[in-house]
Amino acid sequence: MSVRAFDAVTVGDDLPVRSRIVTADDVRAYAEAGGDHNPLHRDEAVARAAGFPGIIAHGMFTLGHLASAIADWAGDASAVASLTAQFRAPVFMGETILAGGRIVAGDPDARTVTIDVWVTLERDGDTEYPVRKGQALVRLA
Repeated sequence: MSVRAFDAVTVGDDLPVRSRIVTADDVRAYAEAGGDHNPLHRDEAVARAAGFPGIIAHGMFTLGHLASAIADWAGDASAVASLTAQFRAPVFMGETILAGGRIVAGDPDARTVTIDVWVTLERDGDTEYPVRKGQALVRLA
């Protein structure tokens, strides 16, 4: 893949929103790959006893969805120089997470853009932010 051209983007541009329905299979596969076997992510009874309505997705699974959206927009994962974010809300099975962002700054000398990024979902008619106050630095061609 080729990295997106710096000259093809403008401060204020939005990244395309990427959606994903979170499934128990996704969370199970993430736990196996990452070695995080916390029962909140695997056992319905444990998650309910902790006060959740069911199994919750790993925060890093949700962040991974965001990172993938940024990397695809950039054209290559190696273009993503940094990514920071805060985890703000749990994600439950069957919910649709939406990863997005907006370019807030550009450095033509370094050919980098700073992107405010987030993950949202709709719950009970309200927008929740499982990942908020995120920022990515992306090197463009």
